[in-house]
Amino acid sequence: MNHVIVLRFALAWCVANTFVTGFVFAQDSTMELTPVPATVRVRMDGTIPSQTSATLHAARGEFESLQVVVTAKGGRLTGVDAEIGPFSNAAGAQLPPQASTLYRVSYVPVRYSAPRATEPPGLTPDPLVPLIDPYAGQKNAAPKWDGEKLEGAPFGAVPFEVWPGQHQPLWLDVKAPADAAPGEYTATLRVRAKESLAELPITLTVWDFALPSGPTHENHFGGADRVASYHKVEQGSDAYLDIEERYSQMFADHRINPSLPRRLCPRPGEDGSVSFDTAAKDNITAFVSKFNVTNIEIPHAPFNETSDRAKALAFYRSWYAFLADNGWADRSYLYMLDEPNTAEAYERVRELGALVREAEPRIRRLVVEQTYTQDPAWGTLEDSIDIWCPLFGFVDGASIDRLTKQGGTVWSYTALVQTAPPYHPEYEKVANDLPPFWAIDFPLASYRIAPWLNWRYGITGLLYWSSVYWGSPDRNPWQDPGFRVRWNGEGALLYPGTDAGIEGPVASIRLKALRDGMEDYEYFALLASLGKREEADAIVREAVPTWGTWNQDPLAIPALRERLAQAILAAKR
Repeated sequence: MNHVIVLRFALAWCVANTFVTGFVFAQDSTMELTPVPATVRVRMDGTIPSQTSATLHAARGEFESLQVVVTAKGGRLTGVDAEIGPFSNAAGAQLPPQASTLYRVSYVPVRYSAPRATEPPGLTPDPLVPLIDPYAGQKNAAPKWDGEKLEGAPFGAVPFEVWPGQHQPLWLDVKAPADAAPGEYTATLRVRAKESLAELPITLTVWDFALPSGPTHENHFGGADRVASYHKVEQGSDAYLDIEERYSQMFADHRINPSLPRRLCPRPGEDGSVSFDTAAKDNITAFVSKFNVTNIEIPHAPFNETSDRAKALAFYRSWYAFLADNGWADRSYLYMLDEPNTAEAYERVRELGALVREAEPRIRRLVVEQTYTQDPAWGTLEDSIDIWCPLFGFVDGASIDRLTKQGGTVWSYTALVQTAPPYHPEYEKVANDLPPFWAIDFPLASYRIAPWLNWRYGITGLLYWSSVYWGSPDRNPWQDPGFRVRWNGEGALLYPGTDAGIEGPVASIRLKALRDGMEDYEYFALLASLGKREEADAIVREAVPTWGTWNQDPLAIPALRERLAQAILAAKR
């Protein structure tokens, strides 16, 4: 195990004074509010960082997060609720109310540890329940018994209780609007209980540069096709369309490209080609524009490639022509096949790859496969794949460099806590390396660091097989996050909101960490576009020397992000 864990005093001091610091006490000392970085998981008990002010920094168009931990001192706190006032600057300009969102951090029971888990089982902070229902526009009520029936949802947000010696984190998301004037803004967080009132001033500094509206880092995270039953709506109904749109917006808010809904894709004609009339074009254009989509997945042809080969060719040609006519072709792709792990599967890749190449050689063919052959006897796939997508643990720098120099593209993905395979070209060197694993019982840094690792290796995309898979077995993820029992949170970055009183998705802390990593990638790209690629690369390498030696210190990445921001500001002067 070669993880770099840097806990130097100087770094800790720097980050503490850049991000969040210290205790702020309620007047009667029965309630304590502690600002804590969003990179730290806060358990219900135990110690938490102690500091003195709450300060955030963000580019225009960027989200930043902060936790404020409510701790009961002396007696139990009841009827606890919170609100945050508007952020305003010295000139009196205010950010819009929707720039700030408060959540109550909820906990899920991790019963069985994932393989190689580094964090213990037990109640673990993960779902973020909004205090205000974003769709109904009213307080998201906690459950209560009215004498005859239960009112409110089991995981409703407010009011809540905090017992002596226990912690209840609040989570604050702030988005600096795209047109915000640079400079310092302040707001006040008020937390009320029946027993006391505490206030915490929060400062947001908006840096004088902007992030693009959609993700630069290419990505595929699956769609929301599976969520209908969890929201008790019928697939395709008007109620489902509302739910589908809310999931798409949630993805977009976290720099994830929502998948093009099947309902927007016209059916092929008798000859296999797809005709996009004005309504179809307008609907797809509206979806791409509303959700800032930067990658579009081309659907699979619904034809047998042998008996209906002509139809399959026509299908792919018509889809590509439509995307090209609208300026979307360059970042479109066909998710051709997944994990070809046999000689027969390799042959299938070659057959389908040849058909797609014949239909339209500019279609990018994505296959979830490492950049080297699994077995030399199976032959090569280099003429059949345009976008390679190895597991995190399967990444090999030399073969990535070779393929990208030949014009290929490489993305990466993760699943099921997997390490390097014996057929890795440098297996003896990397056999004991532990890449970032995406499960609840691993450090939050595992999610944020992935885009850093991708930049480090020239990998331009990120794939996850699902963000909303709550099966294997079918289960309520609020009560059981264990995919196949032990892989906690696998394939699920969101929670169905019904149990929290929300008719839409509920984000996880892990999704927020990933969003921050996707925003970090924008910093790399922006600094490189300003002629400072070497400086961006050097800062990234401090965090990720290799896939197996990445920095898990929760304060390290924010400190490096600060340096990236200062480098961008300097380059723009």
